Amino acid sequence: MTAAGFDELALTGRARDHVRQYGAPGCPVRFAARPDVAAAFLALRADAARAGIDVVPIASWRPFEAQARNWTRKFAGEAPLYDCAGTLIDCAALTLPERVLAVLNWTGLPGMTRRHWGTDIDVFDRAAQPPGYRTALLPHEAAPGGVYARLHAWLDGNAAHHGFYRPFRTCRGGMCAAPWHLSHVASAQAALAALDIDMVARAVRASDLPGRDLVLDMLPALFASHAQDVDPPP
Repeated sequence: MTAAGFDELALTGRARDHVRQYGAPGCPVRFAARPDVAAAFLALRADAARAGIDVVPIASWRPFEAQARNWTRKFAGEAPLYDCAGTLIDCAALTLPERVLAVLNWTGLPGMTRRHWGTDIDVFDRAAQPPGYRTALLPHEAAPGGVYARLHAWLDGNAAHHGFYRPFRTCRGGMCAAPWHLSHVASAQAALAALDIDMVARAVRASDLPGRDLVLDMLPALFASHAQDVDPPP
């Protein structure tokens, strides 16, 4: 384990000893994260509750194999693909390189996604949901007038106070804008500094990921656009 608390297996989703499972009173789901990230998130959640916002994690730490299942379903056209506006894409009409990029609009590459680090959490506001509403994690929900607009306005003013920022607040040519994706600044920056392309290549090469050889060919561009070129902390 490095001084920052990450080694290659942790960074690429093939270890889990850097994370723990957590819950909180009134929180309907448990989430997995590094201990420092969990403590900061629970403080953020408590602060938001005082403003009438029920911040609930919908995605957090995820191992390589779980991320690979998501990738496989989308790459095979068994789960929907969306562009950055939230419009459905016809998977069958795409070339294989286009399909790789379409999956990566909203799903991180196994071995390279921040999901493996235990530093990042996707959130929604349970208090804002109409009865029976199912969160989609698409742009219209966070836009002005969207169901979670108040949550995102609150995060604009308060996330940094708890050590979080949004690495995908805007689309910089890689991942689509995902303002619901919170990243713990100190831990995530340490993980990003420790990750290198050779680690990702070894994880992908050791897998049976659909499109593996194509991904490896594309990896230098993907690493630059999807791992490194994210919005910086404020």
